[in-house]
Amino acid sequence: MSSDLHEPAAPGGASSAHDGERAVLALFDATSSAWSDGDGGAFADRYAEDATVILPGVHLRGRAEIRTSMGEAFAGPLKGSRRIHTPQSVRFLAEDVAVVVTRSATAFPGEAEPPSDRWEWATWALARHGGRWLVESYHGCPAG
Repeated sequence: MSSDLHEPAAPGGASSAHDGERAVLALFDATSSAWSDGDGGAFADRYAEDATVILPGVHLRGRAEIRTSMGEAFAGPLKGSRRIHTPQSVRFLAEDVAVVVTRSATAFPGEAEPPSDRWEWATWALARHGGRWLVESYHGCPAG
């Protein structure tokens, strides 16, 4: 897994994630990689066509709006940043539907780790489409 995906350590150092969880968590590697590359198209490609993104003061509707918004952000205020996700839980609602909770933050150039006030709790609703896990809905709020 990428350095931007931090899995909580299991007792004895062994990963507790089973194969299904690993497939779901691979989505976070892909989105983090696209973020680090500043690639709004590749980032949005991991979202369903009719996905929803909600953050404080932001409501994006659909992949096209996500692509446009993130492309502008990567060219501006998020240029050179990277996204860090620490999975807290993965819960399968069905074979092709999962809910993931992460503790996430954006690190800007020169930062090894983001400051504590930049961390957020995020809830992700994911669905598998044609063998690919995609984000259906994302909601993030300050971790406090």
